[in-house]
Amino acid sequence: MTPSRVPAAVFGLAVLLGVTGCSALSTPPTAPKPPITRPTSAAPASPKASPASSTALTEAMAQAALITEADLGEPWTPTQGTATWHDGVLKGKTELPDCQRLLDALYADDLFGADAQPRAVVGLDDTWNEAQLRYQVFALDPARTDKTLAWLSRVPGKCGQFAATTATGAVLGVQVTAAELPETGDSRQGLRVLLTGQSPEGEPVTLTLEVAAARVGEDAIMVSNGGFGDVTTDATWTALQVGAQRLTEVRKRGRVQV
Repeated sequence: MTPSRVPAAVFGLAVLLGVTGCSALSTPPTAPKPPITRPTSAAPASPKASPASSTALTEAMAQAALITEADLGEPWTPTQGTATWHDGVLKGKTELPDCQRLLDALYADDLFGADAQPRAVVGLDDTWNEAQLRYQVFALDPARTDKTLAWLSRVPGKCGQFAATTATGAVLGVQVTAAELPETGDSRQGLRVLLTGQSPEGEPVTLTLEVAAARVGEDAIMVSNGGFGDVTTDATWTALQVGAQRLTEVRKRGRVQV
């Protein structure tokens, strides 16, 4: 596996925080990026809930509803492993319970809870900006999904800015804001999280992480997109839009077959 090409300042932060693991890069695909339709306001109204499906979401259906690197276009490729920043930066501690819940959820990549196991997962790497995107499909009680979305909507007010300490003792400044999302699915909520530390030379280095969750009928999807370089919101939007549309189509086919 080829080591990541990490900028000098980023490598310094990786050393400071005791980052473990590796991520390899490969030749980017050439598929074009699909168009994205942005909402007309920062807080789009949620559409009416979809009618309940008559079948349970199977693993095969969830796999068919996954996005691919072709959906995001160049420079996204299938992932080559967990990003180096995952353990070194996201595994942090804070004295604020609400904010600790957020850190734990980001580290475990389970906004819906540890017992909410995804039916299908895919990881993709941006080989230009060295970002990593993870997309998951869940079969959850809609009430539980909506409860999670309501919690996410309150996080910026409770954890707008706080400090977290990594396992190596490095102190990070954490900033959390609500993220604008496309009007897709039945309801949705997103966050943009900035975790800032210092390189050995004293230069600030920031990990940007976008997370989004949406309810699509009886099911749910989650997107996380992060990295030390440019983290493109377009990729987050595309994953959410295409994923919700694909899951809806898979569900319709499933109902017809019953």
